[in-house]
Amino acid sequence: MSGRATRAAGAAMAITIGVTLSGCGDSDAITPATKRTITLGFVNGGNTEFHTCLQRSVEGEATKRGVKVVSANSKQDPQTELSNIDSLIGQGVTALIVQTVNTDALKADIARARAAKIPIFLTSVAPADTSAILGAVAVNLNEVGLLDASWMSNDAVGAPATTGIIAGAPGAASDLLVKGFTDNLPKNIRVVAGAPGMFNRAKAKAVAAKMIKEHPTMTYAFVANEDMAAGAAEAFTAAHKDVKIATVNGTDAGLAAIKAGQIDATVANPASKLGQKAVENTLSLLNKEPITKIDYVPIELITKTELAQAPEYCLNE
Repeated sequence: MSGRATRAAGAAMAITIGVTLSGCGDSDAITPATKRTITLGFVNGGNTEFHTCLQRSVEGEATKRGVKVVSANSKQDPQTELSNIDSLIGQGVTALIVQTVNTDALKADIARARAAKIPIFLTSVAPADTSAILGAVAVNLNEVGLLDASWMSNDAVGAPATTGIIAGAPGAASDLLVKGFTDNLPKNIRVVAGAPGMFNRAKAKAVAAKMIKEHPTMTYAFVANEDMAAGAAEAFTAAHKDVKIATVNGTDAGLAAIKAGQIDATVANPASKLGQKAVENTLSLLNKEPITKIDYVPIELITKTELAQAPEYCLNE
């Protein structure tokens, strides 16, 4: 996850992993989508590969369904995100789809949309209290971390081992991903180092170089996305160290790195599916169809053995 693409919130905005059936606090006031022209406002969180693929998917699915999309990019800034929401509300969009910069920003985002009586649909995450949102398509980050931890556990086969963690941006979705990993790591694998790579390959490479210098016997690394994993692999190779890497996303580059033996495992959570389901579910919920309000993108562990069955991460142009 990139990308991907959000900050760990307090109790009031805790990320939910449960499934809630459809319904929205203000949904009774929404005119069914089939009875009017639909314009969706899409607020993207950044410019990583994840964000680019997500936007391509949202816009492509909307075009298939004859729906207009007006997109805006928050460039990882919460205040820009709120300004984008205000701007799209001012343009009279029917509903908002938001890939938030961080979950701390969601409370203000949801309040602003609700005050304007504009339904808001979230991608990647969902608040514990879903009464004020139209719906969400989320990624179960705990399960993503669990899958990587399980792969590492199976690979170590009970033998003592050590791992480093290269996270994304502090306080973002990366925190939830890392928690899922560490909570499910077996006792025989010890975390010896951890630092943010800020979803930047060069930064992750520098973090990995420092990590392996300080812990030369480290055997594994958990990295919060494949672009950073590529940087980490370069650092480990330069240090002449064989460190096995588990990561996240399932991009074409990530799958190629697995084939080449540069990384060992990834968890595919395709941005293409996230964007498609976001548009599909938003329209269905606007039409008051009986669908799941909080949906999840299917994820799967990919190693060399599963390369042939890996899902398409990003739609072709």
